[in-house]
Amino acid sequence: MNLRIGSRGSQLALWQANHIRALLVSQGHTVEIEVIKTTGDRLQAVTFAQVAAQSGTTKGMFTKEIEDALLAGRVDLAVHSLKDLPTQLPEGFALAATPPRVDPRDALVSVKFSDLASLPTGAVVGTSSQRRRAQLKALRPDIEAVEFRGNVDTRLRKLGDGQVDAILLAAAGLDRLEKTDWIRQRMEPQDFCPAAGQGSLGIETRDGDLKTIEALKFLDNPGTRYAVTAERAALAALGGGCQVPIGIHCRMLGQDHAAVEIFGVVADPATGQAIRIHETADSAGTDPVSLGKLVARKLIEAGAGSLIQITAQAGAEAAL
Repeated sequence: MNLRIGSRGSQLALWQANHIRALLVSQGHTVEIEVIKTTGDRLQAVTFAQVAAQSGTTKGMFTKEIEDALLAGRVDLAVHSLKDLPTQLPEGFALAATPPRVDPRDALVSVKFSDLASLPTGAVVGTSSQRRRAQLKALRPDIEAVEFRGNVDTRLRKLGDGQVDAILLAAAGLDRLEKTDWIRQRMEPQDFCPAAGQGSLGIETRDGDLKTIEALKFLDNPGTRYAVTAERAALAALGGGCQVPIGIHCRMLGQDHAAVEIFGVVADPATGQAIRIHETADSAGTDPVSLGKLVARKLIEAGAGSLIQITAQAGAEAAL
């Protein structure tokens, strides 16, 4: 089968697209990659809060143009970092496969300092994520977080130039690009909860393209599918996108995956106030969507709703 992959043009996005291409080629398919520039790629100098203020949302800023190409038939599938993919896909699209997840954790990257605890008072940490900024504030209120956008190489170069003392990035991207020399600490989910879908790829297709969906079926990993379905259900129930300070992480327990645990956090980037929950369940008897909704409900009952509202309002004001 001849297949065309739509991908962003960053080094990481192309690594991911080529990874899926190689797997498809191993199954006998012929595969091409088309690079598509998204809104998020064009606005590298603009903060996510400013994007949200201008357009009303950051949802789809890394996916819309690729979905337009899918809809037009220019490409047959899109390879996304799943955390960039909105929890509710537009009508006509399907999440056809979630390949095996790699390390979902956030990583502290630094030239000089060995871990978060060793950063001195007043240290400057770069991040473009409200979720990371909020959890950093909760753990180290004495540290300053600054806006830090750009691709992986750009951020590492700025770090090497001494613009900041450390940066926070997804470990998965650094592992995939083999840029791990300055990783000093991989943050555990119970202390520093990842974004929903972090470490996982999402393969998107047209909903009715049954031939392509069938060709991609071998890529789908049941454990990953369960975990990210629960995470995305929780995020959707909380009304959050990739730039709301919400962390949700689900993982299977034991070699037989008989049990599952899920962590959730909502935190305020300004104050560090954080609400956390942790649940375990029998995976065989628990629907992942129901588990995600349970987490969202418990977070809201604990007061997360007001925190989400406060941080959303603060972000809108900061963008003005």
